[in-house]
Amino acid sequence: MTSKSPNPRWSDLRLRLVSAAVIVPIALACILAGGLVYRVMVLLVSIGLVYEGIPMAGLSWSRNAPGRWRLGLLLVWPVISLLAAMKGEWRTALALPLLAGIFGRAQWLCVGVASMGGLSLLWLREQPPADWLPVIFVILVVIASDSGAYIAGRIFGGAKLAPSISPGKTRSGAVGGLIAAGLAGLFVAWGSGHGALVLGAFWGVVLGCVAQTGDLAESAAKRRVGIKDSGWLIPGHGGLLDRFDGLLAAAPLAALISLAVPGRVFWSASLVDCAHALTRPFFLS
Repeated sequence: MTSKSPNPRWSDLRLRLVSAAVIVPIALACILAGGLVYRVMVLLVSIGLVYEGIPMAGLSWSRNAPGRWRLGLLLVWPVISLLAAMKGEWRTALALPLLAGIFGRAQWLCVGVASMGGLSLLWLREQPPADWLPVIFVILVVIASDSGAYIAGRIFGGAKLAPSISPGKTRSGAVGGLIAAGLAGLFVAWGSGHGALVLGAFWGVVLGCVAQTGDLAESAAKRRVGIKDSGWLIPGHGGLLDRFDGLLAAAPLAALISLAVPGRVFWSASLVDCAHALTRPFFLS
């Protein structure tokens, strides 16, 4: 009797679940704890993102590779930006990623993505009302979008979403991901007690769409340099960039939305709030 081979559509699901079972509790504990623990986590992840992004930016960690002196500066750059934000110097923190353009366009993108992602997650956790809910909202929406797309794509299959960029992604998966993201936003808005259920679902869909765009952008970058995974740190998922590409796109948008409703959870912002916010300047202290 011949044994059945595992369905290739689900072959990596077990490894993904094991990785999630290890990573999620640690990350959740850091988010809930806040303070120094959360800040250290954001710093370490930002360094890891730059470390993985450097080969994609055209540089090499090889000992004999030219321009190695720049690698140390690239690793330190987002750390300095985040430390400035932790001191309350948000103008300096936001300016530093822009100044990283002196390293070249590809290196600037590498540092900018890591810095802006880290700064956004720091802002969402530490600005009034200082709480873990905004970070959890974004993370759950991104996870729901990714998981919904993964499951729907493997169940329904169908036409490819962007075959020249990521052959594995399907249109059915994208739709399933957006539905799951909207439901996740609705769930967090309902469970948090802050209300704004319809807006929670709406921003869940919007952030889910942005997360999928970030995923495609990272896939395009990997295809350009001819690699499958950005790294190896997360079994079943590849590297940090492979796992956090959607979050790195969604978190900055959530931070921007929060500027429209200071002192409130960001998903309570209506389109009218956002329109009014565009008419007045924000001075970050």
